Amino acid sequence: MNRLYHVPLSPFCRKVRLTLAEKRIEVELVEERYWERSPDFLRRNPAGKVPVMRLDGRIMAESQAICEYLEEVHPNPPLMPKAAAERYEVRRLVAWFDDKFFHEVTANMLYERVNKKITGQPPDSRAVKTGIQKIKFHLDYMGGLLDQRRWLAGDAMTLADFAAAAHLSSLDYSGDVDWHRSAGVRDWYAKIKSRPAFRSLLADQVPGFPPRPHYADLDF
Repeated sequence: MNRLYHVPLSPFCRKVRLTLAEKRIEVELVEERYWERSPDFLRRNPAGKVPVMRLDGRIMAESQAICEYLEEVHPNPPLMPKAAAERYEVRRLVAWFDDKFFHEVTANMLYERVNKKITGQPPDSRAVKTGIQKIKFHLDYMGGLLDQRRWLAGDAMTLADFAAAAHLSSLDYSGDVDWHRSAGVRDWYAKIKSRPAFRSLLADQVPGFPPRPHYADLDF
């Protein structure tokens, strides 16, 4: 059985889910309380992180490594361009969102407000305020890119778009994205949100944390 061990609002898991869905690869979703560090889960990934995927008898971890494996084994529809310079730009932007955006925004907002409550820890209000300020810079940066490009990395949708959408969709679940700040970013998210690959994300429900009313609305 092909499985993805995940947490619904994890942007790293969501990036893999988007890639799987876009390539029409079916897997069973298994929610993993990774913070409990169960022996079974640590055997699957000693790093103790999600996502972890079992596909065709192989156990894989690390979201970008999984996504690029899927791209190589299932090249259609393509999510990486052919030219080396364009592939570099995709990887640069994936790293931007999975590193810089994550540490400056996602960890300070989503992880403080939701993850800490789930695990019984008090949130750090100073971290939340930092995330609220930092996301403005990132939305402006994305808007600048989209003023020059159809998608974040160029003329075609790529893993860079899925990485960004994974983070923003996680934050949008609790209404933490100001979609009025950049018309370009709003239009980009509307395009990617309307794709069939996004449907399972929009159906997510976290017990005790209902999504904002606009979360699953394609006309937001």
